[in-house]
Amino acid sequence: MNASGKNMPELDDTDRRILRLLQQDSTLSTQALAEKAGLSASPAWRRVRRMIESGMIRRQVALIDPAQAGLHAMAYVQVSLLDHTEQSLARFDRFVQTEDQIIECATITGTSDYHMKIIAPDPEGLEDFIMRRLLALGIVRGTVTNFVLRQTKYTTAMPL
Repeated sequence: MNASGKNMPELDDTDRRILRLLQQDSTLSTQALAEKAGLSASPAWRRVRRMIESGMIRRQVALIDPAQAGLHAMAYVQVSLLDHTEQSLARFDRFVQTEDQIIECATITGTSDYHMKIIAPDPEGLEDFIMRRLLALGIVRGTVTNFVLRQTKYTTAMPL
């Protein structure tokens, strides 16, 4: 079972091929997907439907080029909280969920509590977000910020 309690489908080579194709281009029509996967349309559609219903395919989205959207600054920020009370953790989690500039956040092991990926129009926008939004919460003990100079690899594709 997956995290949502749904049964996970057994993946065969055809399922993996379909998933690789969809990760490259989720806008493929069922017919085009079927042809590239070596199937007819109905079996391809049924396989995709099964993987959606099981939660294997979470959602299909458009990937936006940050620079073309005016977002030229990115940073990885490690965050340490003042305490680990249920109230502080819940408050931080609510903050993360409501802030669009935070595009990834994970609870981590080590000296920090969270690792976030933040995006902004420029470096000043990142600084403003950290100083006026994140630190203003009053529950953050400290942050370590690493500005991204250049991305050498970016993918959302899972290695299947």
